[in-house]
Amino acid sequence: MLLKPIGTVRSKLSELPLAFRDGDLELRPETLAKAAKGSISELILNEDFVECLDGIEEFSHIIVLYWAHQIPEEGRHSTKVHPGGRKGYPLVGVFATRSPARPNPICVTTVELVERKGNVLKVKGLDAVNGSPLIDIKPHLPSSDAPSNVKLPDWVRALTSYFSCLRRKPTKKADADG
Repeated sequence: MLLKPIGTVRSKLSELPLAFRDGDLELRPETLAKAAKGSISELILNEDFVECLDGIEEFSHIIVLYWAHQIPEEGRHSTKVHPGGRKGYPLVGVFATRSPARPNPICVTTVELVERKGNVLKVKGLDAVNGSPLIDIKPHLPSSDAPSNVKLPDWVRALTSYFSCLRRKPTKKADADG
C-alpha cells in the first residue's frame, strides 16, 4: 500500500490533546481546550492537488483525515487503552476508540470550512498538530455521515460529557495561550 500525503496542516497546536505515554493515553486538558475554542487551522495542499478542491467551497463542513505523526512507534503497537486517558473507564481495544495511538495513526475530524484560497483551506475545529500530514479531504454529507439509531456504550456518553465540560471551561493556562 502506498500512502502519499496531499498536504500539511498549519495549526497553533504543537502537541496532540490525547497523547500516548507509558503504555496508555494521556489527556492534555490545556491542549484540548485550545483545540476546542474554535481556533482556525489551515490545510495547505500540495500544488498537484489544487484541482481536487474545485467545488469544495460549496460545503459548510468537510472531513479531514490526517496522520498523527507525533505518536511514538510504541504507540502503534498498543492494543488497549483507557478511553480519553481516563483510568476510570474500561480498558478497551484501540479500534473501539478514537485514540490516535493505533497501528496506523490515522485521525479523522469533521470541521467547519471557513474559506478556500487557492491551495489553502481555512477550517475551524481541527484537532491536528502543526505539521501533520494530510491524507484526504471529503465533504461532510449528513445523510451519509450521521446515521440514526446509533448504539453507544455508557462510557462514551460519559466521556463525551466530560470533554464537553473541558471545552466549556478551559483552564487558565489555555486562556492565556489563546
